[in-house]
Amino acid sequence: MHWLADLLAAIGVVLNGIPQGIMAMSLGFAVFPTAFSFGLVGLINGVASSVAPVSFQAESLALVGHLGHDLRERSSIIFLGASLMFVIGLTGTLPLIVHSLGNQLMAAMMAGVGLMLAKIALQMAHEQPQFGWLSIGLAGVTYLISKDLVWTIAVSVIGTSCYAATTHYRVALPEHVTTRKLQFVRPQFSFKILRGALSLACLNIGANLSYGLITGQMTGQHPNPVNLNLLTSSQALADLGTSLLGGAPVETIISATASAPEPVIAGILMMLIMMLILLLGWLPKLGKVVPSTAIAGFLFILGTIVIFPENATTALHGSLSTVAGVTLVVTALVDPFAGLMTGALLKFGLPLMDWGYKYANLSVNIRIADTAVTIDSIKCHD
Repeated sequence: MHWLADLLAAIGVVLNGIPQGIMAMSLGFAVFPTAFSFGLVGLINGVASSVAPVSFQAESLALVGHLGHDLRERSSIIFLGASLMFVIGLTGTLPLIVHSLGNQLMAAMMAGVGLMLAKIALQMAHEQPQFGWLSIGLAGVTYLISKDLVWTIAVSVIGTSCYAATTHYRVALPEHVTTRKLQFVRPQFSFKILRGALSLACLNIGANLSYGLITGQMTGQHPNPVNLNLLTSSQALADLGTSLLGGAPVETIISATASAPEPVIAGILMMLIMMLILLLGWLPKLGKVVPSTAIAGFLFILGTIVIFPENATTALHGSLSTVAGVTLVVTALVDPFAGLMTGALLKFGLPLMDWGYKYANLSVNIRIADTAVTIDSIKCHD
């Protein structure tokens, strides 16, 4: 009966990903080309026996939607960010980057992302209060009772959608979102897009490290079976292709398929089911009747209760607590790249400044000592 447990685990992760896929459509991303991203990573995972699948990720979608003004800007951010991540994965420098910055700064950046998600959720609720606040309320109550994110996203999205149906809610999605054709989106470059790509790369570094390794731990295998460089490369390769076609990014997630009897098979099965849903056009049909703000409750709980507390605790306990605190706040107010770079400058810059201060004091003391010796010599001569 292993196959049944694998199938149920795969279906559970698919149900968790569908509302985030609807969020991707609300940002203007095309669903048809995104299907091939799931197929590509599924193929790579099958060849490499990787237990870490990819799917729609609320954090990256919220960040790209926040940083990009339209589809072309958002696709360009994903393309450039994926290019950076592909180089990092191919050269095997991800562990080196994480080791250089340290767990405290990475955790601080992720905690700041948690606050960003909460802020975005509140903005969504402000734009569509009748749906957004209902979603947040349902998500809060459900999580307090169940302590389970799958139930939280299911109840908040389904409940909000049912209420929307009573108001005869319906939205017309843009043609490029629902069409089953491949349309090239030419990337553009600007300082804004560069900043967005660097922010997305910083988020993905943190997510690959935390979500990827957590998924690996869920298998119960020792050592952790997740190859971070392979995970980073395959995810980036998928995003490189789909971004040129206006598709949504697919990123690392914490996947329940890792706890299935056959975690590799369950992960591949999940991605194949999601690919089939996208190819058959079922997701756009849901997107027409499900308000985009139905995801607001999940984002709020994910940011404030799941991501922020644990990462903030890690960040603010240790020798770099002050630097981590600054990193957290800058990330929340600006973006992950600004937060992580601020933290890195403080971490490596403050010791240099302290060394320079001590060197300057030593030089002054030497000059004073030399002057005293000279004066004493003159007195002795006299």
